[in-house]
Order: sequence, then C-alpha cells, then structure tokens
Amino acid sequence: MRNITASALLFAAAFFTTSANALDSSNTPVVVTPLVSKTTTASGQPITLPQKNVEVQVSSYQIAPGATLPVHKHPFPRYAYVEQGTLKVTNVETGAANTFKSGDFIVEMIGQWHQATNIGTDPVKLLVIDQVEQGAKNTILKQ
Repeated sequence: MRNITASALLFAAAFFTTSANALDSSNTPVVVTPLVSKTTTASGQPITLPQKNVEVQVSSYQIAPGATLPVHKHPFPRYAYVEQGTLKVTNVETGAANTFKSGDFIVEMIGQWHQATNIGTDPVKLLVIDQVEQGAKNTILKQ
C-alpha cells in the first residue's frame, strides 16, 4: 500500500510537471525542468510514506566545511536538495558512501544509521523536506 501511495504521488508530480504550460493564463511561457524522479532511497530502499496524519516539514541546513553530523537515522522519508557544497553521506551499517554536490537531490535512507560530512571547502547548503506523522521528529541520534 505504501509503495502504491508513493507511486501515485510521483505520477501526480509527473502529470503536473508536464502540464505546467496549461496552468498559465497570461500566455507567458512557464518552463518546468524535471530534475529527478526516484522510487528508492540512496541505499536502494523503496520510498514509503507515513500512514496517518502526514505533516510536511521544510528546513534549511548549513554545514560548515569539515563538519561531520552525528550518527543518526530517520524513521520517515527525508529529501534534500544540495544548493551548495559537497556532502559525503556514509551508511555506518554497511560502510557504503555516496557523495552529493550542488544541484543533486538526495532521497535519504530510512531507518538506517548514517552520517554526513562536508568534504568541500565551502559550506554545504541544503533545502530539506521531511514527511512525518504529525508532531513527530525525523532525526534520531545514535546514543
């Protein structure tokens, strides 16, 4: 059921992306450039959504050069757009790592311990979108 919901949302996004020109009523062109379409997280898991009272939370992150975030995991979907910088995300359970740079879109792993390090010389700036059960936090720090 969760996979069907994620597929329906992705289909709706694709429909509105391709129909953007029809939404403009002033005869001014609207240009939509699809950036990414994903059905799995960075570690290959299917994207699943909260089952009740979904809340969307949007945050801006700035990570200083050389900074490493603590080991953590997310119980719900988290998406991030890299506005600036270079970020290495390591799954501490498997040792697998991915590097993301300006313009990349990250579908973060769900329920897997990981950490991120700014491996560049500029701050990393992220636009982060969480989909959680209403009132829930989406980051659990490893003790």
